[in-house]
Amino acid sequence: QVQLVESGGGLVQPGGSLRHSCTASGTLFKIYDMAWYQQAPGKQRELVATITSGDWITYADSVKGRFIISRDNAKDTGYLQMNSLKPEDTAVYFCNLSHDRLRRDYWGQGTQVTVSS
Repeated sequence: QVQLVESGGGLVQPGGSLRHSCTASGTLFKIYDMAWYQQAPGKQRELVATITSGDWITYADSVKGRFIISRDNAKDTGYLQMNSLKPEDTAVYFCNLSHDRLRRDYWGQGTQVTVSS
């Protein structure tokens, strides 16, 4: 059974930083593309950043230059470093593993990030 366990959310002041982690079990982490999504209250889930199995990285325009996605395949863990946080970054953040050819798609439980003074 595949599980993704997230950690790292919390309350932070504007301009602060947080680091999310997402650890996978029950599957071969390194073959999957990994992504982070955010879902703000009353809004749809939106893609924040992706890192493919080949380490190709993309970011949403809203987080470019502030967020950094990375992965450590030896630890079956992905990360999202969030810097220069803004109140509009307040959301639940979800990690996702996907593999198009295998038609696999897995989600973490989500962690709340609140940016407020």
